[in-house]
Amino acid sequence: MPKIKTHSGSKKRFSLTKNGKVKRAHANKSHILNKKTTKRKRALRKGAYADVTNAPAIKKLIPYK
Repeated sequence: MPKIKTHSGSKKRFSLTKNGKVKRAHANKSHILNKKTTKRKRALRKGAYADVTNAPAIKKLIPYK
């Protein structure tokens, strides 16, 4: 059976934890940062987990991670 191709965009954005959760970064941290408060920007630095409803779809996109 042939190998499944990994989705190039997803492999850059998501990673899996040892427990199988999907780790992601917050959005809105790349530009137009003047109007955002320091507190908000600091909170956006921290990682987050993908929602459990989206996790199975993301895992199909990154099968070998």
